[in-house]
Amino acid sequence: MEAGTCDNAAAGAPFVEKSSGHGDSSGGSDEEKRTMQRAAAAGVVECGSRMKRLFGFEREDLSSWHRLVCLLNRPADPASLGIFRFLFGMVMAIDITQERGLSHLDYKYLDGAPVCRFPLLNFLQPLPLDYMYLVYVVMFFGAIGIMLGCFYRLACLMFISTYWYVFFLDKTTWNNHSYLYGLIGFQLTIMDANRYWSIDGLRSPKKRNAQVPLWNYTLLRSQIFIVYFIAGIKKLDADWVEGYSMSYLAHHWLFDPFRMILPNEMVSLLVVHGGGLCLDLSAGYLLFFDATRPYGIFFVSYFHCMNSQLFNIGMFSYTMLATSPLFCYPDWPRRFFAHFPCFLRPVLPLTTPPPQPSTSCVYPEIRNTCTGAQENISACKTSKTRFKHKLATLFSILYLTEQFFLPYSHFITQGYNNWTNGLYGYSWDMMVHSRSHQHVKITYRDGKTGVVGYLNPGVFTQSRRWKDHGDMLKQYATCLSHHLPHYNISDPEIYFDIWVSINERFQQRIFDPRVDIVKADWSPFRPNPWLMPLLVDLSPWRTKFQEIEGSLDNQTEIVFIADFPGLHLENYVSEDLGNTSVQVLQGQLNVEIVDEKKNYTLQPGEKKQLPAGAYHKVYTVSEGPSCYMYIYVNTTEAALQRNFTKLFELQERVRNGTETEPLPPELQPLITGENDEGSEVSVTDPIVRLFLKRQQRMKEVKKRREANVFERLNRFAVKKYYMYRRTFLMTAIAMRNLAVGLPPLDQLTREVAFANMKDPEANQDLKDEVGHDEL
Repeated sequence: MEAGTCDNAAAGAPFVEKSSGHGDSSGGSDEEKRTMQRAAAAGVVECGSRMKRLFGFEREDLSSWHRLVCLLNRPADPASLGIFRFLFGMVMAIDITQERGLSHLDYKYLDGAPVCRFPLLNFLQPLPLDYMYLVYVVMFFGAIGIMLGCFYRLACLMFISTYWYVFFLDKTTWNNHSYLYGLIGFQLTIMDANRYWSIDGLRSPKKRNAQVPLWNYTLLRSQIFIVYFIAGIKKLDADWVEGYSMSYLAHHWLFDPFRMILPNEMVSLLVVHGGGLCLDLSAGYLLFFDATRPYGIFFVSYFHCMNSQLFNIGMFSYTMLATSPLFCYPDWPRRFFAHFPCFLRPVLPLTTPPPQPSTSCVYPEIRNTCTGAQENISACKTSKTRFKHKLATLFSILYLTEQFFLPYSHFITQGYNNWTNGLYGYSWDMMVHSRSHQHVKITYRDGKTGVVGYLNPGVFTQSRRWKDHGDMLKQYATCLSHHLPHYNISDPEIYFDIWVSINERFQQRIFDPRVDIVKADWSPFRPNPWLMPLLVDLSPWRTKFQEIEGSLDNQTEIVFIADFPGLHLENYVSEDLGNTSVQVLQGQLNVEIVDEKKNYTLQPGEKKQLPAGAYHKVYTVSEGPSCYMYIYVNTTEAALQRNFTKLFELQERVRNGTETEPLPPELQPLITGENDEGSEVSVTDPIVRLFLKRQQRMKEVKKRREANVFERLNRFAVKKYYMYRRTFLMTAIAMRNLAVGLPPLDQLTREVAFANMKDPEANQDLKDEVGHDEL
């Protein structure tokens, strides 16, 4: 916008801001006057251009650098930005306790314990535990400062410096939404988001209710547009389109209404995958335009509310809900809060007067009101565009270019590409890939004696994410090589045999099990040389999997395996598994029964029975990859289920009086145990004891699921109370330790035990039974 462009400051579009009066359907002379007053306060006059009505600017506004600077720095109402600042600070304060881990910080950072960690850069290490609490306290007060707009710049710096430190400290917690929080925190640091509904505004009249430059809205709207749109582009992956990425979601109770009219397979394909793809691709555009914005807000709100129940993703759903109003007219809070009673006005955001001018903005000088056939071009005020305006414009362009580029920059960071592209943190490929692990084996070899042994997967670490990423595997192997010498293992060599199924494919190796990862080469800028290729040529077998699984009874289970020529799988069949066999689907196998010292060659379609309680090895001897399947029955579980069925039938006959024979003493608890929770403790028969415990768990699960709203709210409140109680007490202990030193050990033990006190009615055994987080 060059000085003098007849400007209609912009729409709730993601990139620019339209006149706040445009699109208001209330009409009337009073409303028209208010619309003109707002336009005048912004220093603009409406024009009738169709492009301006749609996008909020004219084509000429992009015709030169000077006009672009004027466009991105023209004044906008600070109200919407101020409300978003408040909401973002609030959800971040909650997130610090929950997903950032303040409530369980002492478990996350164990002082003095031999722990393997996975920082972005190996020199990054956590501080001592009490100082880590101090880091989180600084982050928390930074988030509170952002929320209140109090010492705003300092609060933003407090938040983002500690946030990014914690973020880079542990790659196992990296995800797209945590990355988004850091980006928004960084953006708010350089914005004037404390000009509305802030303590800084009360302290400084110049800041209070002062206009903000348009680029403040442009950056945030564009960032959210990128999150939606790139996530949609990434979902154009064949696995997502064909319905393999998140097929298990169709069984969730949230999709029960859809299952009333569609079979489960169509719910997965059309609703879960098709609906997710369409929404991500269209959400940014729906929010962009005035006519479609109400529909966009409805659909994205419904989408995020569902996600809050489907996934354990902390505050992400609520953060995205808070971003939707950014696409509305910037003065929407004034119109919204104007409907509240007058006695609430002192504690609510301002509705009047109109925002005051600010030196952060560039104001047009009006020479013509655009009436008549000709339009004259006006010029920016004599204050002209300053260096800070040009710098803000340049930064906006570079930042948005970088954000569009990063999701496709994996040709640079090739070392992180392990069947999926990128550093699993900035790609916006959310939920595109699901993984399951069937077999993980860690083998060590003493470099001096040659002794070979095995490690428990996950030893010395609390994370399980290292299994899928070559960079973490290298860090883990290096860490293990430092710890094992303390257990008389010299110069250890570490080998990993990790089997993964991605998007319901065959279970296959992800890394070469013959490579010593301690000495293996890894670089972020070169492809991982010990990464095994994904056998995409075998992907069509997934349709056959469904047919095979559908032909089996409920007690028979199956695992599909694919392997490379020259490699073998060493496996053990538990004694609980009966009727276990291996059947070839493609290629040629050599099956060795270790105890029998016999080998059997199998061709496609042939099957071999495997002995229980013994080891066997399956060699791929064909020229190309082989694929086969294990078919087995958990005989112990099947027998237990049959016993449970008999006990349940007996219990029902006793209840309805059809059982005429007296029960033996070991079965008497079937009558007394169902009402007395403690009676099963004295049960001598182990089957009866398990049956009663299972009944009790099912009874509790049913009670939780059928609870009314008030009971659920009470359970939710009690759970949060004990979490925040522990957070506060453990933080207070750490701050006391830093201030006056450690107390005697017995006193510290009592204090920690008091902080760890939990709800006496809490039943942790129900967590897996319930299947989802209930309110």
